[in-house]
Amino acid sequence: MTRRLRKSLVVLVTAITAVVAAGTTAQAGGIPTSAAGPTKAVESTYSDRGPWELTTQKGFGCCDSTGAAFDVWYPTDLGANGERHPIITWGNGTFAHPHQYDYLLSHLASWGFVVIAADNTNTGSGREMLEAVDFLRRQDGDPSSVFHQKLDTDAVGAMGHSQGAVGTLNATAHSGGTVRTAVPIELPGQYMCTLGLPKPEGMTTCTDPRELTTGSVFYVNGSDSPISASTQPLPWQMIGIQSAQAYYEATPESLTKVRATLNGPNHNDIQGQPGCTPDNLGCVNGVTGFLGYLTAWVMDRLQGDTRAHSAFVSGTGELFGDPDWSNQTSNITG
Repeated sequence: MTRRLRKSLVVLVTAITAVVAAGTTAQAGGIPTSAAGPTKAVESTYSDRGPWELTTQKGFGCCDSTGAAFDVWYPTDLGANGERHPIITWGNGTFAHPHQYDYLLSHLASWGFVVIAADNTNTGSGREMLEAVDFLRRQDGDPSSVFHQKLDTDAVGAMGHSQGAVGTLNATAHSGGTVRTAVPIELPGQYMCTLGLPKPEGMTTCTDPRELTTGSVFYVNGSDSPISASTQPLPWQMIGIQSAQAYYEATPESLTKVRATLNGPNHNDIQGQPGCTPDNLGCVNGVTGFLGYLTAWVMDRLQGDTRAHSAFVSGTGELFGDPDWSNQTSNITG
């Protein structure tokens, strides 16, 4: 990273913090923060590793349109008992690489998903994420591939962190219905892409949830992230979409949608292995608290797991009574 770019990003984060400070302060009051493990039945089930042994391959195949190779995580015994495995395409945060999310992506693969991520640090457009899906679809049709006729190419989800969360929504909106569910994690406000400061290419790309026409969305953030606010002091119609609350509200009601805030994490806890590495200053607890409901969501949306589905029913679902989470909102009624 150049010195000029690093300095500009420091200024950018300072500006961001000022913009959302009122909303962030409001959300923090009275909310407990905890690094404790999950205690609820659905969350606890899916916080554990799944039944599949897994294989990880860095640089499995080439390439997205920028030349970045694809890393994959998948069940070792692909297709056992006739199983067709759903696909999750992953979007990295700015300056991040897939290996920094290895614990999370391995966890998802242990539950029967084939996870793919381009080793690309600019994923905001979502283009690279869709190219990853296209790559796996070709693999499914290739008799020489380990994935040949092992994938459920009609069950595709997109998931990503920070800039990759922007890419997650963009990939979903521009997929023509291919992506059935989106899970944006620590999604930055729209000011991130509009402030006129030097920044990586992918950070200049905005996303607008009003462009979503099909599928479902689960908005997830940590309460202490300075970049991904839970709430905002003024309506999004006045100041733009600057918080998880606003993204949720701007998402069409015709889509199935949920949002929730995990109490305590900073912006990079999702990169935990599972705890925080010493060099990750944006991580305070690690990834463990996220695992249960993230996995339950894709189990529901892509594998039809009715028990997982029950956790997200508005008002009565397990997520709504979980003290480690706040700002729970859902339009799922049954």
